[in-house]
Amino acid sequence: MTVTPLRRALTVLAVAALTVAATPAVPAVAEPDPKALTWTVQPATPAGPDQRRWVNASLDPGQTVTEHLAVRNFSRSAVAFSLKAADGYLTDKGRFNMLSSDRPSVDGGTWIDVQEKVTVGPSETRVVPFTITVPTGATPGDHPAGIAATVTSTGGTVNVESRVGFRVMVRVNGTAQAALSVRDLSATYTSSWNPFAGGTVRVRYTVENDGNVWVSGTSRVAVSDLLGRTNHAATGQVEELLPGGRRQIESRAGGVWALGRVRTTVSTSPTLLGDAQAGAELRQVSATVTTWAVPWAQLALLCLLAALLLGLRAMARHRRRRLAGLLARARQEGQESVFVGGAPAAVGPDAGDARR
Repeated sequence: MTVTPLRRALTVLAVAALTVAATPAVPAVAEPDPKALTWTVQPATPAGPDQRRWVNASLDPGQTVTEHLAVRNFSRSAVAFSLKAADGYLTDKGRFNMLSSDRPSVDGGTWIDVQEKVTVGPSETRVVPFTITVPTGATPGDHPAGIAATVTSTGGTVNVESRVGFRVMVRVNGTAQAALSVRDLSATYTSSWNPFAGGTVRVRYTVENDGNVWVSGTSRVAVSDLLGRTNHAATGQVEELLPGGRRQIESRAGGVWALGRVRTTVSTSPTLLGDAQAGAELRQVSATVTTWAVPWAQLALLCLLAALLLGLRAMARHRRRRLAGLLARARQEGQESVFVGGAPAAVGPDAGDARR
């Protein structure tokens, strides 16, 4: 049988169609373009995400625990995420973050073991287990870490790493010590130009977490005068601080009436965060600085009042002298008027005899 060219072409197309139909479909993995991707990572159980914002784990040295994380991909294509753990810290603005990939972890971030990659399909959620193992020689207290799902994109010669994750707060059981030390305390006094208003004391200091646990707390600023009388006291909130963390605080005390030496005292009281631990040592700390206050407006008012009093006193003295002079002149004029008409008439018993 003769095979025409048209029949040969139709046969090839049919075979090709059957081959494509028989090949299993493979989901495409999206290129790592963070701008086109949306995903979340949160704590989970083996069944799926739970209501926790982060993981709190209180463990003994040498103990291991298994936790889970859930990665949800909101994108329209499958994405291969890298799973990474690193030491955690708080930024200057108080937000939790974890070390970048180019900075080695030395603490809690090295205690977390998780698989390197996970591929999540479009609109899919994948649950991944991870373990936390505390070294046998770990010191008591909090060892913050973070775990995240990351995507790295290449822009020219620079790699951009985008990551979404949550914090993992590992507390090694033992004696918890909480203390907020006050460092670099300074105070300046600025007088008010209104003589009927007090001045302002501007206080600057640094609060540092000298303990081994995650804390917040309160700070109290008290300003006292030369005689020890406290004429201003204010209480502020110290935001969360991880062990070794520090935060600069500035406050103002208005309406301070002071002259001479002014003592400013800052005291702190820590509050334990995370899992409560019995027997925790909460230590209060205080620091004092002395400054000098010169209320220029009040001094100017006093000088003005003194000058006014001296002027009034001088005017009163001048009036008294003038009045005394007028009185003396009036007496003198009265005496002179008596002798103007001649000798005065005689008065007495001899006057009658003289008439006879």
